[in-house]
Amino acid sequence: MPWKSPSRPRSSLVAQVATAGTRSWWHVSHFMIAEVDGEPAAALCALPANGTGVAARAAIAEVAGKTGLSASELAAIFRRGGYSANCWVQGGEGDWLIEHVASLPASRGRGLVQALIAHALAAGREAGFARASISFLIGNEPAERCYARAGFSFAEEKRDPAFAALIGAPGFRRFARGI
Repeated sequence: MPWKSPSRPRSSLVAQVATAGTRSWWHVSHFMIAEVDGEPAAALCALPANGTGVAARAAIAEVAGKTGLSASELAAIFRRGGYSANCWVQGGEGDWLIEHVASLPASRGRGLVQALIAHALAAGREAGFARASISFLIGNEPAERCYARAGFSFAEEKRDPAFAALIGAPGFRRFARGI
């Protein structure tokens, strides 16, 4: 059953995490957005890989405190997110991380994601990073082709049967490249 706070809808909590004082990888400041005719059409986030897990938990805890969630509700949120712990891969220490890549179906095939990735890589290079990582669900062939086209290649993957049973994908794959 999807989680919903008795006092706040889930979408409100997500919006608050995206604008929390703690800048996790869901924070609006890390997103790059491509528009078509003045409307968002594709997006990704790009940030240093170091500390992303800690920041994500801190942002959720910050919002939980502001919205009055109990300690048991917060613990339940973290337990629900634990489904990926055995197969999650993300950038190594010192990597520039690109994540949450998405495009609207009507905007696919226009090169928007490639342009966003190029922009994200330039931002990482400007910030002093030498390597970038990107991860995706194993079996997401369009993502794999897209990232390979952007110069990324296989770095690692992790699989977990429990994750596969819940999500329908065997785990995560990470690609990396120099910038």
